[in-house]
Amino acid sequence: MVYTKTEVVTAPELHTAPTPQVSTAKAPAIWSGSFRLYFTARTAGLLSDAMLPVAVSAGLITAHYKTSEVGFAMAFLLGPFAGLVLFGGVLADRFTARRLMIFADLLNLLTRVLLAVLFFRGLDQLWQLYLLLALAGTAAAMFQPGAASTVPLVSRDVQGANGVLRISEALAGLAGPSLAAALITLSTGWVMVLAAVMYAVSAGCLFALRLGPVPAPPPGDSLWRNLVAGWHEFWSRSWMWGVILIWMVFTVLSWGPLAPVVVGDIAKRDGVVVYGVINSMLGAGTIIGGVLAIRLKPTRPLAAGACAVFLFAVQQFAFAAGLPWPLLGTAQLVSGIGISFWGVMWATSVQTQVPGEVLNRIHAYEVAGSVCMFPLGSALAGPAVELFGTTRVYLIGGVVTLATAAALLLSRPIRELRRVPDGEMVASGH
Repeated sequence: MVYTKTEVVTAPELHTAPTPQVSTAKAPAIWSGSFRLYFTARTAGLLSDAMLPVAVSAGLITAHYKTSEVGFAMAFLLGPFAGLVLFGGVLADRFTARRLMIFADLLNLLTRVLLAVLFFRGLDQLWQLYLLLALAGTAAAMFQPGAASTVPLVSRDVQGANGVLRISEALAGLAGPSLAAALITLSTGWVMVLAAVMYAVSAGCLFALRLGPVPAPPPGDSLWRNLVAGWHEFWSRSWMWGVILIWMVFTVLSWGPLAPVVVGDIAKRDGVVVYGVINSMLGAGTIIGGVLAIRLKPTRPLAAGACAVFLFAVQQFAFAAGLPWPLLGTAQLVSGIGISFWGVMWATSVQTQVPGEVLNRIHAYEVAGSVCMFPLGSALAGPAVELFGTTRVYLIGGVVTLATAAALLLSRPIRELRRVPDGEMVASGH
C-alpha cells in the first residue's frame, strides 16, 4: 500500500488537523532548496562529529592516559545517546524535528566551547571530560531521530539523498580526522573551537529551513503512549528488529571495541598523524560506497547491503596481521566502501518502509538498538586487550563481522525485503 495521507504538524507551528501531504512531483529529485539547506547543516554537524572521537582519543593518549580511559570516554559519549534517543524520537514528534535539532545543535555548540576551555587549560580531571561527553551524547540523541525523518521531506529520491548524505559523511570522515590531527599538534582545544563554529552553521541552516506539512502523531497523546505506539510499530516489522538483534552482537564484539583498540595500537606505534590518515582512508572508502549507493538500486536492498558488510572485516584482519600503515589505509578504504553501502541501504529501507507519523519514534528505536551496545563494546576494549592481546581482539572482531553478514543473509525477512519505488512510502505493510 502507498502512503498518501497523515496527520500533520506544520513546522514551526503546533499540531493541526489531518492534511494531505504536499505533492513533490515537480520538485527536483534530490537538490531542492530545502535539501541544500539540510545538506549544509548536516555536513557542518558531521564534520564536527568526525573530529570529536579522534580529538578526544588522541588528546587522552598524548596526556598519557591508557586505552581503558579512551574506551570509557567513548562509552560516556555513546551511553547517553543510546539511552535517550528513544525520548528524542517522541520529543521530535511533539515539538517538531526541526526545533529539536536546532536545540541539539545549540547544546553541542555549548559543549564544544566548554571542551575547548578544558583542553586549553589542561586535562587533569577526567570527570569533567566525561560529563561534557555525556552532554554531547545527549544532544546527539535529541538530533538523530529528526535527522532521518527529515530526509523524505526534503527530497523525492530518498535513496539518492541518503547516498549524497553518506558521501557528505564520508567527506567529513575524510577531512575531520586529518584536520583534528593537524590541529592537535597545536592544541586539542582548537579542534573544539572549530567544532563549535560548525554547530553554529548547522543551527543557522536549520533555522532557515521550512519543511511545510510534516507527519505527527494524534494530538493529546501522552509521551508514554507515543513511546508504546512506536514500540508496537517497531516490533511489527520482523526485518527491522531482526537486523537490530544481529547488529547488537556485532557492535559489542566487533565494531564497539575497534576504535579504542586501534588508537591504542596505531597511535602509539606510528603516531597520531598516521592514525588520523588511516581514519581518513576509511572516510574515502565511504565516499565510494555512497556513490555506488546512488547509482545502484537493488530490488532487495538489505540483501545487497549485507553482502557489502563482509568487506568491513578486511580492516580487522589487516590490523591483526600488523601490516604497514599504507596497507592498513587500503584495508580501511575497502571496509569503508562496504559499511557505507550497507548504511544507505538500511537508512533508505527504514525511511521508505515506515509511515511518516511514526518514523521519528521507529527510527529512535532502531538507532537505540543499533548503538546501545557501543558503550559496552568501547568499555570492554581495554580489558579485552589485557586479557586476549590486541591481535586476538582484532581477529575475534573480524570473525564476528563475517558472522554478522552471514546472519543478515540467512534471515528471510531481511533478505527478501523489497525496495519501495522513488517518491512512494509504505503505509502499513510490514
